[in-house]
Amino acid sequence: MSLVFQVIGAGVAGLSVASELSQRGAPVRLYDRNGPPGPHACSWWAGGMLAPFCEGESAEEPVMRWGQLAADWWESMGASVKRNGSLVLALGRDQRELDRFSRRTHNHHWLNDNDLLTLEPELGGRFTRALYFPDEAHLDPRQALGALTQTLREQNVEIITSEGHFTQHAIDCRGLTAQDQLSDLRGVKGEMLVLRCPELTFNRPIRLLHPRIPIYLVPRGEGVYMLGATMLESNDRRRATVRSVLELLSSAYALHPAFGEAEIIEIGVDARPAFPDNLPRLRIRNGILFVNGLYRHGFLLAPTLARMTADYLLEKKIPEFLDAN
Repeated sequence: MSLVFQVIGAGVAGLSVASELSQRGAPVRLYDRNGPPGPHACSWWAGGMLAPFCEGESAEEPVMRWGQLAADWWESMGASVKRNGSLVLALGRDQRELDRFSRRTHNHHWLNDNDLLTLEPELGGRFTRALYFPDEAHLDPRQALGALTQTLREQNVEIITSEGHFTQHAIDCRGLTAQDQLSDLRGVKGEMLVLRCPELTFNRPIRLLHPRIPIYLVPRGEGVYMLGATMLESNDRRRATVRSVLELLSSAYALHPAFGEAEIIEIGVDARPAFPDNLPRLRIRNGILFVNGLYRHGFLLAPTLARMTADYLLEKKIPEFLDAN
C-alpha cells in the first residue's frame, strides 16, 4: 500500500502543500474541521500582495529571495495574478519615510508627478513623487484559495472535516492553532477593511507610509479595495478596535478624499502565526512535520514552503527553512 500524506489545515499553507504534493503524484488527504477556506481562516483576510522587494524594507533576506518565485507558482495553480507592480507613497510631512523606504529596498525607481499621473491618473496632483516597483504583483486571496481547492477536487482530494487519526506521516499546517505543539509560535494581529468606492480606479497595490501605521490598499476589481492592515502582538482573532478602524479609514481618506464616501463591505480581523524571527519553519516533532510561521507573508512564501515540503518528503532534499531543533 502506498504512503498517503495527511495534511492538516486548509488555509494557504495546507492547501499549497497538498497541491504541490498532489501535482507531483503523491496521494494526499486534506483535513480541516472547518471545511473549505472561509472567514474562519487567517488567509481569508490577507492582502494578497506578491511584493518581495517592498517586503525587503523590514523582512529578512530569504523573504525577498524566495518571494520572487511566488507569482509564477500561483499562476501555475490557476490563480489570477495581476502583474502591475506596486506603488509606495508618502504625504508631504512623511517624505522622510519614503526616503528611508527607498534606502532599505531595491528594484524600484522614482516617479515624479507626471509619471504618477500616467501610471495612476486618480493620484494626479495629489503626490509629487513615488516609488514604483515594476516587478511585483498581486492576487485576490479568496480566488486563489478557491483555485487551489478546485484543483485538488479535480484530483479527487476533498477537504475532510472529521478529526481523523494522524500518523507519523502527517503534515501540520494549522497556523496559530498549532500553539498547542509549538511553544514559540506567537500571534500577530491584523485588522483590515473591504471598501467599495466605484468613483476610483487603481490598478496596483498602493502603500501609504506613516511613522505609526502605514497602510496598503489592494484593488480587487470593480471598485472594491482591501485596506489593511495593523500588526499588533496579540493572539486576538475576533475583535477589531475602533482606533484601528479609524486610523485605517483616515489613511485611506488622506490617500484620496473619495474614500470618504466609500461603502464599508467588511471588517476583518485575525492573528497571523509567527516565530520569533518572523521567518517560517519546517519543524519535525514526534514524527509530524509542522509547516508554519508564515507571519504576514502567507501568499508570498506559501509556494516556497510547499515546494520545500514536497522536496523533503519525496526527494529527501534538506530545505533551507528546516528547523532541526
